[in-house]
Amino acid sequence: MLRISGLKKGYKRLRVLTDLNMSIDKGDVYGFLGTNGCGKSTTMNIICNIIPKDEGEIEFEREDIKIGYLPEAPALYGYMNGYEYLDYIGACCRYDGDIKARTAEVLDITGMTSRARRRIGDYSRGMNQRIGIAAALYANPDLLILDEPTSALDPAGRAEVMEIIDKLAVSGSTIVLCTHILTDVERVANKIGILKDGAMAVEGTLREIRGMIGNLNVLNVRLREYTPGAAAALCGVGLAERCEVNELSGVTLFAKDGVSERDFYNMVTAVLAENDILPEAIEFRRLSLEQIYLGITSGEMSVGNGFTG
Repeated sequence: MLRISGLKKGYKRLRVLTDLNMSIDKGDVYGFLGTNGCGKSTTMNIICNIIPKDEGEIEFEREDIKIGYLPEAPALYGYMNGYEYLDYIGACCRYDGDIKARTAEVLDITGMTSRARRRIGDYSRGMNQRIGIAAALYANPDLLILDEPTSALDPAGRAEVMEIIDKLAVSGSTIVLCTHILTDVERVANKIGILKDGAMAVEGTLREIRGMIGNLNVLNVRLREYTPGAAAALCGVGLAERCEVNELSGVTLFAKDGVSERDFYNMVTAVLAENDILPEAIEFRRLSLEQIYLGITSGEMSVGNGFTG
């Protein structure tokens, strides 16, 4: 659907995108992540041809691809109601079908039919986001780009918007989801890209990213009785890259790159036996997206090297 290579963009002396490479296939729900100011919105604006690039290549599946875009803070006409606004969007995008029918369809998709007669100025933030998504969907886009679609929403509003994205994903839509709510990305995205310092730090499925980082094996040991000595003994396991200690949840050990699950488990249990430490539970777990995101963006984690700090 979309291939980006060597993308660069700067504003005067500020270099925002230094060398961005990115790949989105048809049907992907792509979680586009990064800290504030890292270049995500700039990338999306370049893809949508809102601003020009300085260098690099952007290749679409075909020349006549249609893009729907929901910016982080959509500016809607508050004096219009939902029907009027979406009819207006249909006219602006020169929709070649029945505008009234399409307006009714996107209102139904976004669950706004019952509230479409109300003035947009009286809408809640969640209702605004729904109407914004309806507008982005209006022309049946090949690629849907959503920039912080659940930003500043209460839990109910966020759940409603995520339900819409779930339905679109199931229907086979190609979506770029840019958000800081990582649980949302982990829930719906089949591919993830983390932007850092103007370039793609890592890209792939969550499983692939775990493999690229190298920390596939994470073992949590919950202790029947926590003691500093027990924690220190576990943190000294030779095959562990690093450890995290919590008096309530126990000791979490991150295996060094290339260590097998069996070898890691055997060494940890040997240390427990040697030090007469009684565990309540020993559980393997995988690095969460949040741990990966924080590790990558802070510089404590890198591809192929696990944690560097």
